[in-house]
Amino acid sequence: MNLELNNKAALITGSTQGLGFASAWALAGEGCRVCICGRDEERLKRASEKLEARAGDSDCILAVQADLTNVEDIAMVVTQTVEKFGGLDVLVNNVGHAGGGGLLDATDQDWQNALDRTLYPAIRTSRLAVPYMKLRGEGVIIMIASIWGRESGGRMTYNAVKAAEISLAKSLAQQLACENIRVNSVAPGSISFPGGTWYRRQQEDPDAMAEFVGQNIPFGRFGRADEVGDVVAFLASARASWVSGATITVDGCQSRSLI
Repeated sequence: MNLELNNKAALITGSTQGLGFASAWALAGEGCRVCICGRDEERLKRASEKLEARAGDSDCILAVQADLTNVEDIAMVVTQTVEKFGGLDVLVNNVGHAGGGGLLDATDQDWQNALDRTLYPAIRTSRLAVPYMKLRGEGVIIMIASIWGRESGGRMTYNAVKAAEISLAKSLAQQLACENIRVNSVAPGSISFPGGTWYRRQQEDPDAMAEFVGQNIPFGRFGRADEVGDVVAFLASARASWVSGATITVDGCQSRSLI
């Protein structure tokens, strides 16, 4: 299937590993020119080198060191993407983190950090990207949310900000349809990749993780990052031209929600 993504300009936030890198990998493989960003210089360099090999052209990959909790860094990443590639067609909002415990344990700062590291970067990056998509006459925004944004589960702070991202995607889809800009969210389940939380837990306590999988994931394994990245590439493509305002679950039937 031709996804018709050749030479499209894509920006993926939080993209040096995990789901962000998998999304960049899938898009680069379909011919997109891709900007990745992250805070760690060495990790960013390694990711960029892999993507350059994937694309077969170093000029198709832009790597920007940035902290997207910083408003100025967000503007820098968007500006450099547009300057490098001449515009912006696809934005994947992936950056995010939420810590803290239950209601009595999570501090105000835990809640603020969850917003600053997850929801606000998605809002701010989208706000800056949309005018460039309008110039193109089309565009795609994808939020990497979670099944725990659709139903209860995970940390309370994480649950809340991922639910907010899903709601944001729906609202933006309705607002931006008249501009021919599609907005969707992707809701992964438990995905294991090197450097990720589930991978670390597998190394620390493989028996407990095997029990978790047996009780919670009908396919009997954790998901892979590339399985999410491929869905992102499809949603970014013309093959998904009538898909907007949707939440696509990628979880191996882990979640219990009917919708």
